[in-house]
Amino acid sequence: MIRYLLTGGAGFIGINAADAYAQRGASVTVVDNLSRAGTRNNLEWLKKKYPEIRAVDADIRTDHQALAPEAAQCDVILHLAAQVAVTTSVADPRTDFEINALGTLNVLEAARKAPKPPIVIYSSTNKVYGGMERVSVVEDGNRYRYQDLPHGISEEQPLDFHSPYGCSKGAADQYVRDYARIYGLRTVVMRQSCIYGAHQFGIEDQGWIAWFSVRALLGRPVTIYGDGKQVRDVLFVDDLIQAFDAAIEHIDRASGQVYNIGGGPSNTLSLLELIELLEKLNGTRMQYSFADWRPGDQRVYISDVRKAQQELGWQPWTSPEQGVAKMLEWMASQMDVLRRIYPEASNPPAK
Repeated sequence: MIRYLLTGGAGFIGINAADAYAQRGASVTVVDNLSRAGTRNNLEWLKKKYPEIRAVDADIRTDHQALAPEAAQCDVILHLAAQVAVTTSVADPRTDFEINALGTLNVLEAARKAPKPPIVIYSSTNKVYGGMERVSVVEDGNRYRYQDLPHGISEEQPLDFHSPYGCSKGAADQYVRDYARIYGLRTVVMRQSCIYGAHQFGIEDQGWIAWFSVRALLGRPVTIYGDGKQVRDVLFVDDLIQAFDAAIEHIDRASGQVYNIGGGPSNTLSLLELIELLEKLNGTRMQYSFADWRPGDQRVYISDVRKAQQELGWQPWTSPEQGVAKMLEWMASQMDVLRRIYPEASNPPAK
């Protein structure tokens, strides 16, 4: 039986991973300081479904004594705890650094010092590639596309950290990679694209698909910053968990490696296409208006996932149509919660 330790385990990705592993009969420990909106609801749901799951209220920035014994008793650490918003990082760069960079170092040190060091899977971001200003983009109907990169952005794309968030996640990304080279720790970096699915409450900094979906369900208008033709590759959260599994299964090959994990060229959406899909699934028209582009909003980001396909035997399985329908079904069952926590604020750019 694999023993999993999930930092940020009460968050969106963490709660889905914990649910999946507990269903398999694995040992699951969730470490979370429950500071983000929705995490207490997530944890209450998880504990009710699986009373045997352990929950540790700890902060990866400061609670070294809590991390060390947990790392010593697990086989795999999924390091998901993070400050996830570019806007928040700009407003408070120190806290962003402490959570993303220092917190990751603390997790790595706890793993390194364990009697039998566990595998560490790190949830990184495509933001480590920065604005990619030299990558040519062309307009193609109601979306943008790369002019010369039909497979998307590969792991060979130069790193170019923009924003405090990009810097803190990028620093952590490189620490995780280097701990495999310097200390022999079995680490894997997953540079994730737009992840969406159940238990994503649509809070402003938690992802544009969820944000638009909640607005559609509640019949509220959205503001599109730019022209709505911005494109992202999108990945349903269940497929992400399969990527984690594939890295663990092939850890001898994956250790020390970096993988772009997203929907790839076959699973992409523009903002306008998402609105069209939501209107089709809900059977109602959405109200939306346009505003100026937000600084740093990329016209296109699409992951080249061929390395993960070739080395891990992984690929995305869930189409945007299937995934958004599943997410909407879950959200419809959570309307009371969504009405209570959903902020009345302008929507973020696509991440």
